[in-house]
Amino acid sequence: MLHCSMKMSERQMPNRLQAELEDLLGCLHFARREEDLGRLALLTYWEVRRWARVARHELLAEHSAQVITAHPHPSRGAFLALVDGVIAELEDIRRALH
Repeated sequence: MLHCSMKMSERQMPNRLQAELEDLLGCLHFARREEDLGRLALLTYWEVRRWARVARHELLAEHSAQVITAHPHPSRGAFLALVDGVIAELEDIRRALH
């Protein structure tokens, strides 16, 4: 019985991850449109990194952390360009899941 339950959750995992990815991208796109830097920083550092680790995308997890922690950004535009890169990576992953 337990073995059967484990198999079921393995099959459901991609669907759950895909739904979380869709939600995360929606939040990122909204914050990007509003140019809400604080929200973008929070989503990029905490939510993208968490999702990437669960989905076993370690390079994306590392990249999303570095966008926030690696160095001060010279301008608002430079920060937004880095966040746009993270969003593009997530979009690529979403396309691969479809």
